[in-house]
This record gives sequence, C-alpha cells and structure tokens, in this order.
Amino acid sequence: MKLTILGIRGIPAAHGGFETFAECLALYLVSKGWQVVVYCQENGKGPIREDDWRGVKRAIVPVSREGAMGTIEFDWRCISHLVRQTDPGLVLTLGYNTALFCVRLRAAGILNIINMDGLEWKRDKWRYHERAWLWLNERCGCWFGNHLVADHPEIANHLATRVDRQKITMIPYGGTEVLDADLTKLASVGVSADSFVTVIARPEPENSIREIVRAFSRKRRGIYLIMLGRYEPEKNSFHKAVLDVASPEVIFPGAIYDQSVVQALRYFGRAYLHGHRVGGTNPSLVEALGAGSAVIAHDNPFNRWVAGDTAAFFRDEDTCAALLDRLLGDDNILKQMRKSSLERFRMRFTWSQVFSEYENLFAEMAKRKRIYPSNNCG
Repeated sequence: MKLTILGIRGIPAAHGGFETFAECLALYLVSKGWQVVVYCQENGKGPIREDDWRGVKRAIVPVSREGAMGTIEFDWRCISHLVRQTDPGLVLTLGYNTALFCVRLRAAGILNIINMDGLEWKRDKWRYHERAWLWLNERCGCWFGNHLVADHPEIANHLATRVDRQKITMIPYGGTEVLDADLTKLASVGVSADSFVTVIARPEPENSIREIVRAFSRKRRGIYLIMLGRYEPEKNSFHKAVLDVASPEVIFPGAIYDQSVVQALRYFGRAYLHGHRVGGTNPSLVEALGAGSAVIAHDNPFNRWVAGDTAAFFRDEDTCAALLDRLLGDDNILKQMRKSSLERFRMRFTWSQVFSEYENLFAEMAKRKRIYPSNNCG
C-alpha cells in the first residue's frame, strides 16, 4: 500500500494544522506497513531531490517565488513530478487552493482523494479576485477529485450541493490528549496557572479577534487575556485596531511554536476563547478540547458540533462580554466545562480514531487501483 501526500509545505510540521496532520498520519501509516511519500517545499532553485525522514520518503521541491505565487509554483512542480512516476499509489491532496491542477492527476488515471478543508473563499481577508480563485478551485476539487473528505458535517452538507453525497466521507481533524503540562513554561509568557484565558488564532477579522479583545477589555478582570499570533500593527491596520482597544490586561506574546508552551497555556488557563466564524473542524479548538480547556466559542454550526452543547457560545461582543462576566469567576462551572471538553474529545477527535477512518478509506479506494478519466467524475 502506497500513499503520496500533496498540498502542504512539508514535514516535520512547522506551519499549521495540515502539516501536523500529515506528519502524524504519515508516521501512523508507516507503522502499519504503508509506503508514504510527502512532497515538501523549500526556498531555492534546482531539481527535486529525495530523502528519508523517520521511514517517510520526502520529495523536496525547491521554489524560487514567495507567498501565494510560491505555493502555486510548488503545487505545479509536485504534480508535474508525480505524474511521471511509475507507481504513485493513492494520492491525498490536503486543501483545494490549486485543485485546478488536479485535472492532470485525473487525466493520468491517478486516484486522488482531496481533503476539502473549510469554506476558504468566504474568509474576510481575501480580495475579490482571490475569493474568485478559491471559489473556482473548490469547484475544481469537487470535479477532479475521485473522492472528497470533509472534516465537518456542515462541510459535507455544503459539498453535497456540488457532488453526489456518496463521493464524500466525513472525517474530522484530530488531536493529542493532554493530561499534564510543564507549569514552568508559563514563565515565558509572564503568567501563572489559572490567572489567564487564551486565544490561539491568526489575527483576522473572521476570527472575532477585535470583538473578543473589546469584550474582555470592558473592565478590569484581575486575570490576563493571552492573544497568541503574529501582530504587526505597523503593517496591518486591523492588527493596529486590535491593539488600540486592548486593556493593560491583554498580552500579545507573538506567535509561539514551542508546543510545550502552547500546551501549558491550554492546560493551565481558566478558559479557551475561540472566535472562528468560518471553517470546519478547527485544529486549535480540537486541541483545546484535548487539553481539557473550558471552551467559550463563537456561536455557529461549526463550533457547536466540535465543542458540544456544554461549551459556552457568544454571538457578538456584548454576549461575549456577558459570558466572561458570568463564567470567569465561577470555578464550579469551569470545572464542569473542562470535564465535558475532555469527554467530547475522547468521543470523536483522538488521532487513533481519525487515522483508523482514513486508513479504512484508503484501503477501500485502493481496491479500485487506478481508475481512468470519466465524464461523471465519480
């Protein structure tokens, strides 16, 4: 059994949820006897080279451009290289941002499963032409992928308006359960256990960042709000607007990639605030559940399914402020919310569950071996 993974910057993970997922999935499959190839991006020029990382074969692709154009160049080179391989096996493409290129896999008879991620084209940060590109590529992913994975029931429902539901399998994102953390790691942020709440999110408008900061900053609370993420107020007017409304109790430590620090913030915090309004199963929210965090989240179908009914939900700045007023001083409610978070995580979001479902899907799709282009894109 062989699987090739496309659509990420590479492993070991250093950039985001998809990279973490790809790393963990690749190692899981290798332990089960699979041959796994992961295409990895690096800056520079030259030919594609290969190496081995913990039993996973990496195809390292140099890319000369940066940003979005670099991603497009990388994805094109990956597919160009893959279609020339004598045995590419199954392909798992993570994300649909350049799904237009997947027509080449379809034409080559290579079976391609696409994880369709969230409703990326709905995000506020994109300009009109960028949204149009993402909307088009979502359609291309539906057309050219042989099978689709949705990471949330609502994403599956959305994709079912594009293709037959039998072409869609719902498998959520997963995470690692955290039953303990290193208390000393909190010193790097300047806080102590149970003296703070945390937000871990890109500072974008659709993540309710300003609403959360304004709600928290309405009055002195005697605890801190930790806003993880890269804020560049000198370059980004939205970032500046967030910092301008923050009280002295709001801390902006920057983007923290040390997982031991992040785990400590989730595990020892009074609550975790999650403002995402667009998307499917958000990795940061799943990881908060796995750490037993009390979850206060934006009220939408995505967050409600992930966090469950025992989490607390806000609609806007006013309802967020009201929840903070009511919950942050009530130890009994927070304790029950933490317990419920861990129960919800164990019920649906452990990596063992998620990877088992993926392996079953791969095994089922592999029975088809290579399939050839057809008009129904089934």
